[in-house]
Amino acid sequence: MITVTDAAAPADNLKRLSDEGVSIWLDDLSRKRIESGNLAELVEKQHVVGVTTNPSIFQAAIGTGEGYQEQLADLAVRGVTVDEAVRMMTTADVRAAADVLRPVYDATGGRDGRVSIEVDPRLAHETTATIAEAKQLAWLVDRPNVMIKIPATKAGLPAITEVIGLGISVNVTLIFSLERYREVMDAYLAGLEKAASKGLDLAAIHSVASFFVSRVDSEIDKRLTVLGTDEALALKGRAALANARLAYEAYEDVFGGGRWTALSGARANKQRPLWASTGVKDPAYKDTLYVDELVAPGTVNTMPEGTLKATADHGVITGDTVTGGYAQARADLAAVERLGISYEEVVKQLEDEGVAKFEAAWQDLLDAVTKSLNSEGVDGE
Repeated sequence: MITVTDAAAPADNLKRLSDEGVSIWLDDLSRKRIESGNLAELVEKQHVVGVTTNPSIFQAAIGTGEGYQEQLADLAVRGVTVDEAVRMMTTADVRAAADVLRPVYDATGGRDGRVSIEVDPRLAHETTATIAEAKQLAWLVDRPNVMIKIPATKAGLPAITEVIGLGISVNVTLIFSLERYREVMDAYLAGLEKAASKGLDLAAIHSVASFFVSRVDSEIDKRLTVLGTDEALALKGRAALANARLAYEAYEDVFGGGRWTALSGARANKQRPLWASTGVKDPAYKDTLYVDELVAPGTVNTMPEGTLKATADHGVITGDTVTGGYAQARADLAAVERLGISYEEVVKQLEDEGVAKFEAAWQDLLDAVTKSLNSEGVDGE
């Protein structure tokens, strides 16, 4: 039996996190979640103020077909291509989620209440196609609180600038390295400058930079385990937090500089750091590690529902756990390097794997939808 105290406790942790300046976004979406009222309930009771999606999330949701049968049947009758079918379904879900989040968007002046949708991951290394896809997605969803996700590949950087310059809000995804993160912030500022030159209202343009966390530990911990020394094993579980904390230091540096000052005078919005991949992969670590230890003002933490529930139940929110840790963060990454583990090699590998994983998930989704369309007696190719 749930007591009044037990029922009140979950909201307290999440409220405390929100009060520290961390926006809580849900890293998941499905039609069932929307239509059941679950998403609205999370917004109302669990301080969720945004939603992120990615190809893997849509593959899990749509691949089963649950909740999508009627639309799939209609699409099959129309004889649409599988690519069009997938886009019709994913944008419909994002549009509906954006409507659920619209009151939050209005209440926060566009800062939160956001729902993100990613460009086709097969375009990750094609700048022009990424720009065209971003414009198309913004048009298809047709909601002011949508954010278009663009990967932080080399080809993605100029696309970010161009899309921001068009006045479209962007969630930059798959950021693993500190150097690439600075390039992302530079691309955002260049986009704002381009938008300003066109006379666009900078206050209406928002962006987040999704800095991936747990995957860094997964890869570096694996290498530390292979080394097996006491020194190596003592560093396990420290690289991801160190990397993220130094990213926040870079954020403070860029958005405290002269270039930003000029844009802020034109009512531009800072590009907030978003902690992504915050579900703990190693069961040896506390399941709220990447929430408890990454509390800083002006950030977003996008969590899978399991992490959200864990934080509500037993997260430990003690205030800012980022800005006082820069020296230790540098020391931790330097210690990893001294053991012969190349930071540059790891982050490059993680970016390549991140793009490949999303491409594979998207292909799995296309295959599942093709099968569904064909089962309706229409060729989905």
